[in-house]
Amino acid sequence: MRRRVISIIAAAVVLLALVLAGTNFYLDLLWFQELRAGSVFWTQYLARWGLRLAAWVLLFAFLFVNLLFTRRYILSFPNLALRQQLMAGGYMRFLTPRRLAVFFLFLAGVISFLFSGYAAGHWIDLLRYFNAVPFNLPDPIFGLDVSFYVFGLPFYRFVYGFLMLAVVTALIAAGTIYVLLNVPAAGERRWLLSSTGGLAHISLLLAALFGLKAWDYRLRQLELVLSPRGKVFGAGYTDVNATLVVLGILAALAGLIALLFLVNSVWRRPRLLFYGPALIIAVSLLGGTLYPAVVQKFWVEPSEFAYEKEYLAHNIAFTRHAFGLDQINRRQYPVENVLTWTDLAENPGTLNNVRLWDYRPYSRTINQLQAIRLYYRFADVDIDRYTVGGSYRQVMLAAREMDKTRLAAQAQTWVNMHLQYTHGYGVAASPVNEVSPEGLPRFFVRDIPAVSAAGLELAEPSIYFGELTTDYVIVNTRTPEFHYATEGEENIFTTYQGEGGIPLRSFWRRLLFALKFGDYRILISGELTSESRLMFDRQIRSRVAKIAPFLQYDRDPYIVISEGRLFWILDAYTVTGRYPYSTQYATPFGTLNYLRNSVKVVVDAFHGSVDFYLVDPDDPLAATWDAVFPGLFKPLAEMPPGLNAHLRYPVDLFSIQSVVLTLYHTTDPNVIYSREDLWAIPNEKYEKEDVRMEPYYTILQLPGYAEPEFVLILPFNPSTRPNMIAWMVARCDQPHYGRVELFLFPRGETVYGPMQIENRIDANSEISQQLTLWDQAGSKVIRGNLLVLPVNNALLYIEPVFLEAERGGLPELVRVIVVFQDSVVMERTLEQALVRLFGERGQPPGDPAETPDPSEPGAPPDPATDPDLASLIRRAQQAFEQAQQLQRQGDWAGYGEKIKELAQLLAEMARRVAD
Repeated sequence: MRRRVISIIAAAVVLLALVLAGTNFYLDLLWFQELRAGSVFWTQYLARWGLRLAAWVLLFAFLFVNLLFTRRYILSFPNLALRQQLMAGGYMRFLTPRRLAVFFLFLAGVISFLFSGYAAGHWIDLLRYFNAVPFNLPDPIFGLDVSFYVFGLPFYRFVYGFLMLAVVTALIAAGTIYVLLNVPAAGERRWLLSSTGGLAHISLLLAALFGLKAWDYRLRQLELVLSPRGKVFGAGYTDVNATLVVLGILAALAGLIALLFLVNSVWRRPRLLFYGPALIIAVSLLGGTLYPAVVQKFWVEPSEFAYEKEYLAHNIAFTRHAFGLDQINRRQYPVENVLTWTDLAENPGTLNNVRLWDYRPYSRTINQLQAIRLYYRFADVDIDRYTVGGSYRQVMLAAREMDKTRLAAQAQTWVNMHLQYTHGYGVAASPVNEVSPEGLPRFFVRDIPAVSAAGLELAEPSIYFGELTTDYVIVNTRTPEFHYATEGEENIFTTYQGEGGIPLRSFWRRLLFALKFGDYRILISGELTSESRLMFDRQIRSRVAKIAPFLQYDRDPYIVISEGRLFWILDAYTVTGRYPYSTQYATPFGTLNYLRNSVKVVVDAFHGSVDFYLVDPDDPLAATWDAVFPGLFKPLAEMPPGLNAHLRYPVDLFSIQSVVLTLYHTTDPNVIYSREDLWAIPNEKYEKEDVRMEPYYTILQLPGYAEPEFVLILPFNPSTRPNMIAWMVARCDQPHYGRVELFLFPRGETVYGPMQIENRIDANSEISQQLTLWDQAGSKVIRGNLLVLPVNNALLYIEPVFLEAERGGLPELVRVIVVFQDSVVMERTLEQALVRLFGERGQPPGDPAETPDPSEPGAPPDPATDPDLASLIRRAQQAFEQAQQLQRQGDWAGYGEKIKELAQLLAEMARRVAD
């Protein structure tokens, strides 16, 4: 009875596992088919499970045959003492040829199934190997194409590992049986493997093992170009002239030992089983470790550069190519110490798009101003460019997504979480350089329902797929979907009219989804109809990665408005860590030494469709994946123009290239070896901390070009000095997208670096006193991004200053600091700061008669000097915070009172500003 219960439970567990696996298989297939990627699903599925099945069958057959070889030896029972014990216990009846075969069949099946998972994880290596596209670039040591190291070696390593696993497993199993059954009796002296049959069997397995080991030594020879040892990445002098030779000797020796064991399967000499491994271990320790160490220590190190120069040159060339540094256009940037209004007038695109709003305080500001309701949240701020009112403008955008974790606990019902609160609504968008009199952003797109400026209208503002959409939702149900709430607290509902989600056409689909999500309400709810659609895997990064797990994805998807609709654009990378002679770097995508942004992914925020566009068809890795999954990647020419106009050079790629460039900006092996010209990415101040400067988007009119462009820029300074030595820019607008230029300052010129500018700001008594005063008045001063803006042949430094209540409030942009040469000024607006620096147009700089005075009649009052206005601001902030607290508590009456109080305070503040 007990055995029957155990059998029933075991069968139920297996059946449940099969049902769940089948459920996930079928629903994933429907998910891929919904996205028109059914062929991608089948290619991945068949590769993964086909490889596992093949590995299972091969490993099972090999283990089973080897175990059968031991059956005769087991039945002969040379260990008489053990035989008597088994007979006394009545166990000998189980040791029949048929029962042993059944047991071996079961044992081989279980072991091979468990180990077959190792093979399934290498399906990517399999597909890449059989679809490899050549790099047409040979390595300098063996003359093999780079594709061999990127696609071939990983596959050969997998095959070697699998075969070695099979041989070692069989060797352990067979060896254990032979040893246990051949333990000598007390006082008896004989080899544990004295059986001639056992010796032959073990010798054959050892022959296979050492044959594989010979292949391993050959692969290790080829992998020397991936060696992290030595002065640089890749094979150095010692690797080529010592390690390579020793590995060749070891490969030959392993091959000879394999032949010796093969012969021993006939000779059957027990001692050879120990002499062979001992010999190769001794040679490996003495030759493989000691000899290269002696060559390196006593031959190479005394004249290291002379010996390593050739290999340093290989490392420089391959590293620069692998990270795209060889495509950077280098230009001289002669610095001039004169900047006038005429120069500024020649760069209207630059001056009209200075990014005064730092994305960090801006994120906190819009979450308080534009979230509108507690359950909305702006997860991220993106920077892009749009044509607004006929002008080319740099814009900050943020998607207003639904964050259902912010709903009150009693409101987090199944209907609300999965049927009613299904999507976010619209975006907030602001010009980067415009500020209201209160120090808050001006908006191109704002509020619910959306109020939009010309060129940014939203016909479909719903966001069903985004960065916060981590759960499943069901649309087109009998429960209307919440769309937005009006100012009069009236809720507006909608019904989904898109193509996203899987139709729940039948009871069986509802049952399968109930099993998948462990939620019985999907099956029994009366709110669902045959027209209902279930959306899952809606988070854009996981959604895209599920389709193409072989790509790496940028950390910053960005929202785009195109033709009245919302889309997400996500940069995808092809990467490898097996590019010969290229130095490996730690990145957000793991340790790698080759990187290309070859694919752009577009996700429709409403329909959920996913499109992959191939932007770099010359990348062999991308071309290989295109061969593996025909039809998955579309040509860039097929991307709609409205989306193509918003492609950005990704920050992650630019940041990695910048780090590599700090060393590999030169091609001189002597400079690389001595590190005498090492660059660094400068620091800047944010709030009160020194942080590493981030690349920043801006609109610039680059030297030598007639039109302003949307670019990504970052300065550099020498590693040992704070002055600036160069700046790099990546161009984002068509037809120049993807071109990177490096502007070098003259060697004899001293150009202020970012931290020198920050220190000059700190040293300015007027500015430091004002910042200290604000810090002591219950507010927190936030110093935003320091912008280094090239204007003609001069540099202008601009830093915004924000003020935020210490208890958390609206960060307000209160001042703009501008630095040129030795002049440091801080004013309310950028225009006022420029006037103070350069004078009114046609007037000398700093003319008191032309410089605005905040104390003049008609000038807006300054909260820092007007105590009444400062008091009103504090009271308004307190009212706002209290209203938020009451809203979280569900006290809507109290919330309404506080909102009325806030409106009165804002009206009084507006009256004082107007007066």
